[in-house]
Amino acid sequence: MNVEHPTTLSAPPGPARSPGDAVLDEPRWSSLTGAHAHLAQGNELVLRYPADVSPFGAVRSWDDPDVWDAIVDVVGHGAEFPTPPAGVALPEGWERVFFLEGVQLVETEDLRTRPDAEAVTLGADDVPEMLALVERSRPGPFLPRTYLMGRYVGIRRGGRLVAMAGERLQPAGWTEISAVTTDPDHRGQGLATRLVLDVAHHVRERGARAMLHASAANTSAIRLYEALGFRLRARPAFGAVRTPGQPRAGRRRAPSR
Repeated sequence: MNVEHPTTLSAPPGPARSPGDAVLDEPRWSSLTGAHAHLAQGNELVLRYPADVSPFGAVRSWDDPDVWDAIVDVVGHGAEFPTPPAGVALPEGWERVFFLEGVQLVETEDLRTRPDAEAVTLGADDVPEMLALVERSRPGPFLPRTYLMGRYVGIRRGGRLVAMAGERLQPAGWTEISAVTTDPDHRGQGLATRLVLDVAHHVRERGARAMLHASAANTSAIRLYEALGFRLRARPAFGAVRTPGQPRAGRRRAPSR
């Protein structure tokens, strides 16, 4: 389920949206104004997580002409911010840092969740081990305080953390499963699958539904998630843009929150 070795996605199935999941069109904003409001930093137009929790940020609306100045107010000049959706033009002085095609998958009734007896809850004391596992397996962004975003669980072998998964974004009614990874020496044993099902089980126990994101190029992970009972909902873009290095004359500041 790691994304560090992508391959080409061929003949992908089309997304399947439903009226009840519109909140997933911008899960970061919903999360930062809802379940994770206590972590949110920013102003009325732009919010982000603390730098040691997550690189994610979001805007209330890309149609607001003041949003670009509001982003600079939050992250500063010459700083990175998540890329806007396709079709949104960057103002003069902004530049794209990287761009990655992604997929958004949501659970279906075919997902058979279950708690895992071997899964242990991970917290502040486990951060060094969690960061070491991420360094070995590179599943995606995981920072020293990412664990504050939700419940994280792992499996140990010989006292060593060898697999992990947890909860990241929490848009209204949903929880994102993230940081799904296994030590390279312990892959092929189904550990990541067991943890995904454990995390999804606890998500459902809270009355929410499970969703996740992956690189569109990570076809092996996508096939596995679909086999477990997830379906493709959307194809969001992942990436970052860089704010201008110098302030623009006559710009207005957005009120801070």
